[in-house]
Amino acid sequence: MNRPITALFAALEALLVVGIGIGISLVPLTFLWAFQYGLQIDWTVFWRASADIWLVGHGADVLLTLDPVTANVVGFPDAGTPFVVSIAALGFALLTAMLAVRTGRRITETPYARLGTLVAIVVFAGLSLAVTLSAMHRFARPSLWQGTLFPTLVFLVGLLIGAGIARRRLARMPGRTETRGRSSNWWAGLPPARAAVLAQSLRGGTAAVAIVVAASGVILTVMIVANYAQIISLYEGIHSGVLGGIAVTLAELAFLPNLVIWAASWLVGPGFAIGTGSSVGPLGTSLGPVPAIPILGALPTGDLAFGFLGLLVPVVAGFLVGVVVRPAVLRGAHLESQTSPVTILVATGIGIGVAGGVILGLLAWMSGGAAGPGRLADVGPDAVRVGLFAALEFGIPAIIGLLAGRPTRAK
Repeated sequence: MNRPITALFAALEALLVVGIGIGISLVPLTFLWAFQYGLQIDWTVFWRASADIWLVGHGADVLLTLDPVTANVVGFPDAGTPFVVSIAALGFALLTAMLAVRTGRRITETPYARLGTLVAIVVFAGLSLAVTLSAMHRFARPSLWQGTLFPTLVFLVGLLIGAGIARRRLARMPGRTETRGRSSNWWAGLPPARAAVLAQSLRGGTAAVAIVVAASGVILTVMIVANYAQIISLYEGIHSGVLGGIAVTLAELAFLPNLVIWAASWLVGPGFAIGTGSSVGPLGTSLGPVPAIPILGALPTGDLAFGFLGLLVPVVAGFLVGVVVRPAVLRGAHLESQTSPVTILVATGIGIGVAGGVILGLLAWMSGGAAGPGRLADVGPDAVRVGLFAALEFGIPAIIGLLAGRPTRAK
């Protein structure tokens, strides 16, 4: 594969990622345009809506202004007053990242991986800019710089992950050698104990967050099944028809990662809000008027008798992670005689708490934002509180797990 073909291949891969992301919402909206509206509306309206959805899904702010008729239909007050939608439908960002991982792996396997990676990033950024410009309208104006930068950053992260996976796979092939980069040399130059603390703190914090998020997914599934009747009644109440119901369901699927992160915030303790002044937490729920979105029928109501038991999930996760990473930390401690193993173990437990708190706090920040005018300007968890609670609930049990056995030095 020569250079021009590699560049063309990378450009087509970037185009495919953008096309799939926008097509997920554009296809059902086009069916609505054809069958429910009888082709009577300008199709570009649905294109702009799909572009806005894709941009919002990557965290770009969109400034909306509702006309009186639309405001009356959706029940929003203050028609004609602009408001910002900043909450990201993380399903789109997750899809872009997953497709970018595949793209990164495929490009890295070509002879001109650097050229292909650069072309893919530039083409994706150009397409993001073009999509943002095409969505500009007096009733919906996405942020130009956010619409260009944020999707590209998501794509770049996935691309780098895919490239790393491909390089490791290629390095294991017979006859292939992989040179260490500057970051690897820097890491190898650290004292053994410090390298062990940093590595196991990051791994442990990430694993603790993964356990909590997995438990959140299970709990969310149980809540959806348990409140299935309420969800169906909300579907019937919006009178969306078959195609409209499909479109609503796809939108809810796009917000599913947000709901999982909100459930994780619930397990950690601070919970989340569905509007200013509301609170959904393990010790009780206080909700005002909420949008008639079917999936919100799965929200718990009132006080939960055993809701505090959810707080055990991050605590148990931190303890288990501490027990699991302890041997690796001690191996690093045994290579360095100047530092007490107990000190190294405690430092690792603190590092696990900090890493887990930062990761879960960032996820909470990404999952929330403004979803509409008025009280809907505050939707999602408080990222700072979630991060602080998670750091404590991961860190202290992790220290206990790390100190569960008596540390000894290698002779």
